[in-house]
Amino acid sequence: MNNLLRISKILAEAGLASRRQAEELIREGRVTVNGRVAQMGDKADPAQDHIKVDGRRISPLTNKVYMILYKPKGVVTSTEDPEGRTTVLDLIKPLKTRLFPVGRLDFDAEGVLLLTNDGQMAHCLTHPSFRVPRKYLVKIKGQPTEEEIEKLRQGIKLAEGHTAPCIIFPVKKTTENLWVEMTLFEGRNRQIKRMWEKIGYQVLKLKRIAFAGLSLEKMRPGEYRFLTPRELQRLQKVIQNKKTTPEG
Repeated sequence: MNNLLRISKILAEAGLASRRQAEELIREGRVTVNGRVAQMGDKADPAQDHIKVDGRRISPLTNKVYMILYKPKGVVTSTEDPEGRTTVLDLIKPLKTRLFPVGRLDFDAEGVLLLTNDGQMAHCLTHPSFRVPRKYLVKIKGQPTEEEIEKLRQGIKLAEGHTAPCIIFPVKKTTENLWVEMTLFEGRNRQIKRMWEKIGYQVLKLKRIAFAGLSLEKMRPGEYRFLTPRELQRLQKVIQNKKTTPEG
C-alpha cells in the first residue's frame, strides 16, 4: 500500500500534463484505473495498476526533460489555444515527450519560461509556499512616488487577497516613464499589472529576466535550450531547501 499515489500525481510525473491539467482530465472522465473511471482523490500503484488516458495506457516517466525558453511577446503560455494563436509549444521542435510550461507569462510579456515533463517539480516551483523568486524588468507609465512603490513592496490588496511582500527598486527614469526591477515570490494571474493598476499606473512593458535562478543569458526571443546539469541541480536544491509538506 505504500506505493499508492494520487492519480493526478501519477499523470503529472508521467509527463502527460501538469498537476492541474491532470485533475481536469480526471474530472472529464478521461482517466481509467483497471477499467474503472477514476474519480478525484483516487489513488493507484503506477507499477501494478493499469492506468489509461483516453484509452491509452501510460507508463512511468523515465526520461525527464527540462528546457528554458525565451518567450517572445504575442505567444500564449499554454499547450494549446482555442483561438489558434501561437503557443510556446509551437516554438519547440517536436519531441517524443510532451512538455508543458511551468507557471504563466502574459501574452504581451516576454522572458524566461521553464518547460518540462516533470510534474512534481512544476508543482513545487509554482506553489506559493515555496516562495520561488521571479524577477522582472517593468516599464511603468508615469512617475510613481517612493511612498507608492513602498505600498507595493509591503503587499497590496487585490480581489483575491493581499499580495506577498516583494522587492522593487528603480533602475531607470525618463521624463514620462519609470523602469523598475521587481522580484515576486508568488505567481498570480496578471499580478504585476494589477498591482500597478491598483495604485493608478499602467504597465507598458514586462520582461521576466529570471525564474528560480534561471536567466536568459545571451538568448534571443524564441530561442530555447536544455538546462545544464548545474542549473538542474540548483532547481532541485531550491525545492529541497523549501519543501514543507510531502505530497502523495
